[in-house]
This record gives sequence, structure tokens and C-alpha cells, in this order.
Amino acid sequence: MAPHELNDLAEQLLNGQCTAETFIKLVVQSSDVKARPQAATVDVDRAARCGFPEVIYGEGKTAETIASIARQLLDRGQPVLVTRVIAEKAAPLSELLPDGAYNATARTFRVDLDDGDHLPQRRVAVITAGTSDLPVAEEARETLLWMGVDVAMVQDVGVAGPHRLPARLAEFVDCDAVVVVAGMEGALPSVVGGYVPCPVFAVPTSVGYGANFGGVSALLSMLNSCAANVAVVNIDAGFKAGYLAGLVATRVHHKSISRESRE
Repeated sequence: MAPHELNDLAEQLLNGQCTAETFIKLVVQSSDVKARPQAATVDVDRAARCGFPEVIYGEGKTAETIASIARQLLDRGQPVLVTRVIAEKAAPLSELLPDGAYNATARTFRVDLDDGDHLPQRRVAVITAGTSDLPVAEEARETLLWMGVDVAMVQDVGVAGPHRLPARLAEFVDCDAVVVVAGMEGALPSVVGGYVPCPVFAVPTSVGYGANFGGVSALLSMLNSCAANVAVVNIDAGFKAGYLAGLVATRVHHKSISRESRE
């Protein structure tokens, strides 16, 4: 049920035009409905269960299908994030959803809601080893912004120039979580993990020469990290790392609010 529909139903209840039994029945029925646009079944209740709405994976879907799914989320007061949207699909999608914003580097399309839910107290750093890793890092950044998390971008601080990372330490040492994006040998997450007291989500990228094996070499290096606070996601999975870091930051913020309210 869309927010305006629920509001109308509540007014009917208050005005005596709807019984309490009917109100409860309609609300329960609405919570069980799964919208079905074409080939997609939209999980409109995911935000209530998991804290954030369903994210739309753009590959293999037409602009019309993506827009249909997005409208159902928007009708329920939920912000929209679409990942892996190629430039050719972005133009018609922007026409169908004119309030959205396309990030060509990240290949994401985002529709925000002006609901005041962005809480800059939640902060995550996204760190890249090199500028070639930027598309994956931007996907992580867009995911975090969609989650209402403030993002510190620290770019091009790979281990080939080891002096560069400590010089930027003040920008990310107090963050709730860190996303580190690196290709080649994938050494940067371990180095970052030795500087920060928070989870580090490592993203291996497919950037590198032949022996990198499309990111497999970086993936294995990160999985073998001796830094205890480093966890690893799939190759080029900027969205997954951003989402995990955003969950950590959100939980930290909510627990802080709970402690303050108890005091």
C-alpha cells in the first residue's frame, strides 16, 4: 500500500467511514502483496525486514522493466538504486524516471527521496589503490549515498607509493567502516587494516595484467590477508562492499542513539 493510500484509509477510519476490522484487514492484505511487473516480483517489504529496500540489478532488464519496478518502490516511499546500467539504457531510463541521477562511471541510477533520512553521523571511507579502480569504488559510493551514509573518497593511494596512505589517514581513521578497492596484487586492504579500528571490506578488481587472471589473483591475496579486520567480497563487487559497510555504519549509529536515549 502506498503512503498516500494508507493516509486516506486512516482518515476514513478516523471519520467513521471505515471500521477498525476493515482497516486492519486492508493493511494486512497490503503487506502480503507482491507486485508483479512483467517478469519481476518486487519485494516491497524488504525495507521493513532488512532495513533497506530491494536494489534493482540492471543487466538483462529493459529500461521499461526497471522503471516499472522503481515506480512500485517509489510509490511506497522507498528510494531506488539500480546497478549495472549501461549508458545506452540510461538515456531512456532518465526519460521514464526524470527525478533520477545516472552515474556513468559507477553505472548506477539512483532516485532519492527528500525524507530527511540522511544522517551524516554515519560515515564510511571508500579507498582506491589506483584510478583504474574508480568504477568499482564509485559503485560502492553510490550505494552508500543511497543508504544515507556520508562518504569520504580517498583515491590513488596504492602500495606502489606507500607514503600516500599515511598522509591521508586523518580522512578515514574515524570512519565506522572502510571499503578498499584494489586490483593487481590486491595488497592495499591489509595495509589499511593495520591503521583502522573498524571493519575493512576489501574489493578485488579485474584491473591488472595477465597473471591477475581477471581479479582472481587479487581475490586470493585479500582472502589470505593477515589483517584480522579485513573481510572480502567478490571481484568488482562495489555494491556488495558498499552495502555491508553501510549496514555497519547504520547499526553503529542506531546503537549510539539507543545509548543516549537510555542515559
